[in-house]
Amino acid sequence: MTEAASRPTLEAVAARAGVSRATVSRVVNGGDGVREPLAERVRRAVEELGYVPNQAARSLVTRRHDAVAVVIAEPEARVFADPFFALQLRGISKELTAHDNQLVLLLTEGRADHARVARYLAGGHVDGALVFSLHLDDPLPGLIRDAGVPTVFGGRPGWGEDTRAADPGVVYVDCDNRGGARAAVRHLLGLGRRRVAHLTGALDQTSAVDRLDGYRDAMAEAPGASDPRLVVESDFTPSGGERAMRELLERCPDVDAVFAANDLTALGALRVLRESGRRVPEDVAVIGFDDMLPVTEQADPPLTTVRQDIEGMGRLMARLLLRGLAGGRDRERAAAGAAGAPAAGTILPTTLIRRASA
Repeated sequence: MTEAASRPTLEAVAARAGVSRATVSRVVNGGDGVREPLAERVRRAVEELGYVPNQAARSLVTRRHDAVAVVIAEPEARVFADPFFALQLRGISKELTAHDNQLVLLLTEGRADHARVARYLAGGHVDGALVFSLHLDDPLPGLIRDAGVPTVFGGRPGWGEDTRAADPGVVYVDCDNRGGARAAVRHLLGLGRRRVAHLTGALDQTSAVDRLDGYRDAMAEAPGASDPRLVVESDFTPSGGERAMRELLERCPDVDAVFAANDLTALGALRVLRESGRRVPEDVAVIGFDDMLPVTEQADPPLTTVRQDIEGMGRLMARLLLRGLAGGRDRERAAAGAAGAPAAGTILPTTLIRRASA
């Protein structure tokens, strides 16, 4: 006997419970109109027989797939090398698993992948999408909006020149990037440092822009501290941090503090400072952003950084999407670009975590 033939059927559950096949279908698929005593008999029969609903048939009834696409607008090599993505995926996975939903991971290696992702989302394979690490010129928000898929974004909107004007109701989750950066730089200034530099993230992403703005806010509060040569563009990677730190030392050898846009950039900066014979924090104080354990604690010295709840951000993104799906909103209003919908941005707080580097 094959495995498929040995599986209990809907008819077997109906016979065990003493009800009609239609009644079993309504109970199994979450429908209404079944009295509780009958529903309890069906649930007991399902458990006794070990019945597993056919997902394809269930989807025809409920128009739900219990699957959510997680779209990361980065190449595979970056996603699997950066612990930020692992933390966020862990939060998303925990929340989806708690609600019996499957995670479908979609990555974009290049422009050709955007059309593929858009086709998949428009094909009705998933109930919604969680999208993060977008870049300013990324076409994905528009493609996803056109696909009519309920979406929650990770990161403040700003992708494309007219995104905010066209999509006032975009649903997103982010941390207080600007406020966290201000706190970091104010701490450095409070230590008596006056040549405080910033190694930026990739400036085609809103998180990097917001952190640069926070750096400038704090530097403007210290008369005479601002110097455009102290800002060096990087890309959120250790190798980018190394390149930017070397450039900074050539430009401004008297630098006495560095605020790096993330912990990985700070790791690269620490390597170069060590190679150059500069002591941290005695000669140059260093602060990162993210607080990705064990990266920060294994840094030499342990890294002072701005903590954001990366895993919590992932869980909240998933929770907001599932809440919208459960609320019965139609696809167009639940999608990120619903015209006339209220703004739905959630900004999570950040905290400065002091360790040995500053």
